[in-house]
Amino acid sequence: MKPAAASTSFSGPFAIGSLSAPDQASFPALLIPGGRVLDLRAALAEPALTTRQIFERWDVLLPRLHELAADPTAAWRPLEGLRVQAPVEPRQVFQSGANYRQHVIDLEVAHRPPDDPRTVEEARAEIAAIMDRRAAEDLPYVFIGLPSAITGPYDDVVLPSWAEQPDWELELAVVIGRPAQRVPVEEALEYVAGYTIANDLTDRATVFRRDMKAIGTDWLRCKNAPGFTPLGPWIVPAESIADPGDLRVTLKLNGDTMQDESTKDMLFGVARLVSYISQMAQLLPGDLVLTGSPAGNGIHWGRLLRDGDVMEGSVTGLGAQRTRCVAEAL
Repeated sequence: MKPAAASTSFSGPFAIGSLSAPDQASFPALLIPGGRVLDLRAALAEPALTTRQIFERWDVLLPRLHELAADPTAAWRPLEGLRVQAPVEPRQVFQSGANYRQHVIDLEVAHRPPDDPRTVEEARAEIAAIMDRRAAEDLPYVFIGLPSAITGPYDDVVLPSWAEQPDWELELAVVIGRPAQRVPVEEALEYVAGYTIANDLTDRATVFRRDMKAIGTDWLRCKNAPGFTPLGPWIVPAESIADPGDLRVTLKLNGDTMQDESTKDMLFGVARLVSYISQMAQLLPGDLVLTGSPAGNGIHWGRLLRDGDVMEGSVTGLGAQRTRCVAEAL
């Protein structure tokens, strides 16, 4: 299969990425419209610079990045021929669960036990009421993911042999630009450097522990296989995204649209999630906050991922990723 052409469509004057030439180490890159890239190690005279270090100094470097993006004499090169890597290596990944109203309703209905006496309509109505109560109580649900699950936006995704029901979950991902601890909601967006795309793959068969139901969900097993979080292609500065609460999240499977929903359906927006997480943990520059996935997952459609499937995911203003599923070779 020919590698996917990298998306060069995004909002604003520039985006941040991580690129590599064949048989060479990756480098932090500035991308401008038209598919031209600049090696930021050379441009900033810092040979060991990483994308995460850029976010550690985001407030200081942002004006300089604007200057570079507008400089036609800089050492620009074409994106063609370079491999697009995951745009950042976070220290921490925080993932919001049950954050899209319609998504949770669909999942709960799909996971109903066979002896559930309720009709589908009754079940949907009860679950909808629960979601509305959660929103009124203002209590997000967040768990922790592994950075080792992250892969590039055009890399193949290996489906583990043990995964019986691998599924897609396209999401808006938040990239942190300042250390954040006990941040009020009103100030939370000031700690966001930018946004990117994540596909938070999940094995539905192992979400819930069958041996001890009281333990609940098993996020380690169902979400953290290597490569289960394709990320990118680019990180678009927050200032270039007018409203993260009004973006379109779209996933196509083999060309057919499966997810197509606005972030307006989120119960808890970016500011609330960042603030909530910061009350318990300290968010660090380069960390990711995954904001949850909208309706339209495979378990809803009755069609899970299998060998050879191609997923194409896009979020308004952030470009697009394209990954192929490959069965694990035993």
